[in-house]
Amino acid sequence: QVQLVESGGGSVQAGGSLSLSCAASGRAFLSSHVMGWFRQAPGKEREFVGLIRWSGASTSYADSVKGRFTISRDNAKHMVYLHMDRLKPEDTAVYYCAGGRYIATTPNEYGYWGQGTQVTVSS
Repeated sequence: QVQLVESGGGSVQAGGSLSLSCAASGRAFLSSHVMGWFRQAPGKEREFVGLIRWSGASTSYADSVKGRFTISRDNAKHMVYLHMDRLKPEDTAVYYCAGGRYIATTPNEYGYWGQGTQVTVSS
């Protein structure tokens, strides 16, 4: 059974930084999957933030966060990280990590989801 658990959310002022972590379990999943980060603000659809492959170092980001957010992973620890710099009030949302088989930017391509962690950016 694959499980994803996010941590590290919180409140920060605009211009600040936060780092989120996602702990993944499940050996079979880790050997061949992509990890994505998504976010969902109140009243809005869940949107793609970025992704990383477990093998190799390739990443992809939404235009809205490119240059401010960085995704990394630690295969040995089964961890994926989302480091967010120069945060803006519009980054306020619940952030989710997700696991999928293929590189994709739509939520329905990901079969495994964490419970989410709140990020609040005040102006």
